[in-house]
Amino acid sequence: MAEAVKATRSVTGKVVSNKMDKAAVVLIERRVKHKLYPKIITLSKKVHVYDENNDCGIGDMVKIVEITPRSKTIAWALAEIIEKAQ
Repeated sequence: MAEAVKATRSVTGKVVSNKMDKAAVVLIERRVKHKLYPKIITLSKKVHVYDENNDCGIGDMVKIVEITPRSKTIAWALAEIIEKAQ
């Protein structure tokens, strides 16, 4: 699924939309400590992912890798589906 090019980064996230053809939107959440106050905060980001076979569904946990840009918004590719949604 992912390109043969050496991947620079890989992250896991949750699919929030799969309405596009050969693409999906994945929500990536990461927990970081605030610089000044002793509090853990959750930062989230939505990225567009290239999904060649339209395999992923809404709610799936997926592993994605960074690739060379496929289009204006798609710079990530689906590596594997970790867990299917109920």
